[in-house]
Amino acid sequence: MASDPLTPAVSARICLHMNDDHGEAVLSYARHYGGIKAAQAARMLEVRPEAMELEVDGTTVEIPFDHPLTDSEDAHRTLVAMLRALPRG
Repeated sequence: MASDPLTPAVSARICLHMNDDHGEAVLSYARHYGGIKAAQAARMLEVRPEAMELEVDGTTVEIPFDHPLTDSEDAHRTLVAMLRALPRG
């Protein structure tokens, strides 16, 4: 996969992909990392080097990353790692 700088256009591409293809993952980020256990709906709004911004049940929530993201590949690896780190069940 080609790695691109984390520009606003790349952020928009990541968000579109996550919202269209991985909506349950976005909801899981909101529930676990955002601490909104009863979240019913979540959309990824933006991915910046330091955090992702979600809209959760109409409220904007920022979820920080554990390190500053360097590019699109780092964003991909980090989002996947965050999902894999979620408790099962």
